[in-house]
Amino acid sequence: MRQVHSFAAGQWIAPGSGARNIASAITGEVIAQAGNDALDVQSMHGYARELGGPALRAMTFHERARMLKALALHLREHRRILYDLSFDTGATQADHLIDVDGGIGTMLVFASKGRREMPDARIYLDGPPEQLGRHGQFHGRHIATPLQGVALHINAFNFPVWGMLEKVAPTLLAGMPAIVKPATATCYVTEACVRLIQDSGLLPKGALQLICGGIGGLLDHLDCQDVVTFTGSADTARKLRGNANLRDNAVRFTAEQDSLNASVLGPDAVPGTPEFDVFVKEVQREMTAKAGQKCTAIRRIMVPDDHVEAVTKAVTARLAKVVVGDPRAESTTMGALSSQAQKNDVLAHADLIGQDAERVFGDPDTFSMAQDKGAYLPPMLFHCADPDTAQHVHTVEAFGPVATIMPYRDIDHAAHLLNKGKGSLVASVITRDPEVAHEITLASAAFHGRLYFNNRDSMSEATGHGAPLPHMVHGGPGRAGGGEELGGIRAVMHYMQRTAIQGSPELLSAIGKQWIPGAPETTDKSHPFTRTFHDIALGDTLHSDARTVTMDDIETFAHFTGDTFYAHMDEDAAKANPFFPGRVAHGYLLLSFAAGLFVQPDPGPVLANTGLDHLRFMKPVQAGDSIKVRLTVKAKTPRNEDYGEVRWHVTLTNQDDEAVAEYELLTMNAY
Repeated sequence: MRQVHSFAAGQWIAPGSGARNIASAITGEVIAQAGNDALDVQSMHGYARELGGPALRAMTFHERARMLKALALHLREHRRILYDLSFDTGATQADHLIDVDGGIGTMLVFASKGRREMPDARIYLDGPPEQLGRHGQFHGRHIATPLQGVALHINAFNFPVWGMLEKVAPTLLAGMPAIVKPATATCYVTEACVRLIQDSGLLPKGALQLICGGIGGLLDHLDCQDVVTFTGSADTARKLRGNANLRDNAVRFTAEQDSLNASVLGPDAVPGTPEFDVFVKEVQREMTAKAGQKCTAIRRIMVPDDHVEAVTKAVTARLAKVVVGDPRAESTTMGALSSQAQKNDVLAHADLIGQDAERVFGDPDTFSMAQDKGAYLPPMLFHCADPDTAQHVHTVEAFGPVATIMPYRDIDHAAHLLNKGKGSLVASVITRDPEVAHEITLASAAFHGRLYFNNRDSMSEATGHGAPLPHMVHGGPGRAGGGEELGGIRAVMHYMQRTAIQGSPELLSAIGKQWIPGAPETTDKSHPFTRTFHDIALGDTLHSDARTVTMDDIETFAHFTGDTFYAHMDEDAAKANPFFPGRVAHGYLLLSFAAGLFVQPDPGPVLANTGLDHLRFMKPVQAGDSIKVRLTVKAKTPRNEDYGEVRWHVTLTNQDDEAVAEYELLTMNAY
C-alpha cells in the first residue's frame, strides 16, 4: 500500500482523515491511499507568497529558464521511476512517451524560449515604446511583471506528469510559485514527479507545493494576485467558477474542459490517396492512444457521403489489430482506462451516443478482456446516419476509446457539423485542396482552439491531431472552457500583470533596461566596438563623420550589384515616381556606407554581425547629399558562457539632420 503524500509548506504530509483508496487500473486492487482533510491549505498559500514568490521574482527570466532546463534534464535522467508507476494508471509504454517525455519536452521548450525570447531581466517588455509627446520627451509602453500570488493548478487524471509540467513550466518562468492539485486517481505518479523535483534541490523553497486530495477552503483565500487553472469536466469547472471569492476578487480563472473534437476527411481525399490513408491512421491512433483518454482525441469523424462505407471498413480493419490488455506487456497496444469509475462513465456515455448511432465495432461485453477485473474496454466505433438531427453525438463526450462516423454533403455542411460541437480544443482536416482549407478556416476557426491540416506534403513531419505543442496555444471556446494554455510566451503572460508605463525616455529606459531614443547618451568613451559585452553600457553612442554620396557611387553600386532599378538610373522615370525627386541612392548603398562610417576594423570583442531588424527608409538621398550615423547601444542579452547579443539602434541622417534610414543592428560580443 503506497502512502501518497502532499508537499505542504516544505513538509511531506502523509494521508490522514478523509484519505481515499486508489485502485490499480490493471488489476482493480487497491495500491495506494491519498488525501488528508487536516491539510493546512492557508499556510501553503502563505508559504508560497512569503518564500516562493520573492525567491522566484529575485531571479531573471534567463535564470528561471536555466532552472527549468536543469529540472527537465533531472527528470529525464530519472523518468524510469515515473514509467514504472504509470503502468498502474492503465498506460502503455507508448502512452508514457506522451505523458512523461511529453511533459519533460514541454519544460525544455519553455526553457529555450525563455532564453531566446525573453530578456535577462525581471521585467518583460510587451511591445515597442509609443511616442506620446510631439517632441519625443513623453513615451509609453507595455510591460509585464510577475503576479505576487500563487498559481493553483487543478489537473485531470489522464496526464499526471504532462498535465502538471505544461502548467508549471510557464508559471515558474513567469516568476510565480505553484500549488499543484492532481486528480486523486493517478496522483501517485504526480507525487513521484514532485519528489524528483524537490530532491533535485533546484527550486527555491515555496516554489512548488503539492496537494494530493481535496483543496479544502483554499479557493476562499485567493485574491487578485492569484491564478486558478483547471483541467477536467465542465461540471467541475462550473462549480469552481461559481466560487464567490473568485468572483468577488476577480481571481484569474482558466479552464480546459469537455471537447467534442472532430476530424474531417476532405472531398479530395478519396480512397487510394495518401490523404485517405493518413486520415484512417490518425482516427485509429486518436481513438486508442491513452485508451482514448485525451482531451484532444477525435470524437466525431466527418466523411463525404460517398466514402462513409470505405472509411468505416478501413478504420474497423485497423481497430481489429489493436491488442487490448495489460499495459506492461510489449504486445499490448491499448491499455486500461484509469479506473473502474472511468470505465463505467464511458459506458454510460456510449449508451447515450448509441441512441443516435449504430455501433459498428467493439462490444464491451464480448471482447478479450471483458471478464478481467481491470478497467478495460475495446475501441468502439459508431455510425450516425443523420448527424443533423442527432441529440447526443454533438453533445456527449465519452472520454475513452469511442468515436462516431457521420456523413457530410459539402464543405458548408462539414463546417456546420464541426460547429455543432459548440467549441472544441482541436479539429483536423485532411486535405490537399487549399480552397477547402481556406473555406473551413473561415467557417469554423471561431469554434476551435486549433485547426490541424495534414496531407501527403506534411504527413512525414506532422505531429498529429491530438498533440498539443508548447509552441502553439492549447485551449478552445465554448464547451472547451474558453481558456488558453501553452502558446510559447503567451502562456507565461497568464501569470504576469500587463501594465502600461508612461514617462520620459530616461525613466522608461531605466525601467525596461532598454534604451529609448530621447534618453541620455554617453559619447565620451572609446569606440564602442572596442569594449566587451560587460563593459559596454546602454546608451553608449558613436556619432560618425559625414560622407557625401556621389553619382559615381550610385552608378558603381548599380553595375556592381546588378540593381539597375530605374529610380537609380533614369532621371525622368525617377521624377515621374511620386516617391522620388529624381535619381536616388540605393537604400542598401546607404546601409553599406553606414557600416563603413561606424565600423571599427581591428580584431576585438565584436565577433559577428548577425543581422538587422526593423529597417525603414524614411527619406530619399540624392547625389550631393551627405549622410552620417548615430550608433547607440539599445539592449544587451547574454547568449552563452562566451558571448552575448548587443542590439544597436542605428539612425542615418542627412546634411539637414533629417532621418533618412533607421534600423537595429545585432552583433555578438565577447565577454
